[in-house]
Amino acid sequence: MIETDEANGFKIKERKGRKKLFMLPRVTILEFHHVSVLLWECIENLNIKADGIYIDGTMGGGGHSLEIAKNLTTGRLICIDQDQNAHEAAKERLKDHLDKITFVHDNFGNIDSILDSLKIKKIDGMLLDIGVSSHQLDEAERGFSYQQDAPLDMRMDTSKSFSAYEVVNKYDEDALNRIIFGYGEERWARRIAQFIIKERQDKPIETTAELVEVIKKAVPKGARKDGPHPAKRTFQAIRIEVNGELDVLQRAIDNVANRLNPGGRLCIITFHSLEDRIVKEAFRKQENPCICPPQFPVCVCGRKQTARVITRKPIIPSEDELAVNPRARSAKLRVLEGVEK
Repeated sequence: MIETDEANGFKIKERKGRKKLFMLPRVTILEFHHVSVLLWECIENLNIKADGIYIDGTMGGGGHSLEIAKNLTTGRLICIDQDQNAHEAAKERLKDHLDKITFVHDNFGNIDSILDSLKIKKIDGMLLDIGVSSHQLDEAERGFSYQQDAPLDMRMDTSKSFSAYEVVNKYDEDALNRIIFGYGEERWARRIAQFIIKERQDKPIETTAELVEVIKKAVPKGARKDGPHPAKRTFQAIRIEVNGELDVLQRAIDNVANRLNPGGRLCIITFHSLEDRIVKEAFRKQENPCICPPQFPVCVCGRKQTARVITRKPIIPSEDELAVNPRARSAKLRVLEGVEK
């Protein structure tokens, strides 16, 4: 059976009672272009209970949130995002379910304080879609994209003052090399850092186009022939630094695992290998937190399992999804489940 979901703007197939993505064109709500990656895989793995408490920690345009809300009756959905534009778009998309939803303008890394403020001790599930959203990439003035000229910004939360401009123009060579190599896994990191330092001696680097030109000069011509855009990894690294994304991700996993009810699920979508490794390792430690030397016959450290890993290998997008949403190509979904503590 094929049905149309007008609210999300796509069609789906249903076979043997299971829904699969069939067509997913771009939709526009309040100028917020949003495509929900691995949507049905997330909904299936959240194991939603109608009376449960769920969190969409990276609400974006509300595509995932909408499907979670549809599955709730007396349950509650907490929608978190640090981007105010996301809240405006999502509230419109979720307008038929507002009685079930609490909106929070914050970073999901603060999940403990958010839940404490809402007087919620335990949850039945949480979804995190890590990284930059389609809207943030497409909105040129936000400065996330290396394909559009804009002021250097890259702030997911525009109420904060620290931006990509400060990273590019105030970090020394060693610091630039550290983040470009560490967060971008860029082999030419040192050379790019040196070229940035040299370029800004005359005047500050103020726009994304100016930074792209510096990077192109730094990366040897032969290395620019194949592979991704030469600025892709550097832009990724600077964005991660500006928003503290990796520290937030690690902290959130630890905190959420302690908040999961037995059987509750944490679903995390990542888009590059660095994030995926963090999630994989953090999940492993929740399942097996023991730090005793391997030669010890029994555990004496006293650390107890808080969750178990559901996905030994990550779930990836189907060919149908990739055909209509190429940005999903690098997406990986991993799932953790709470246990009795």
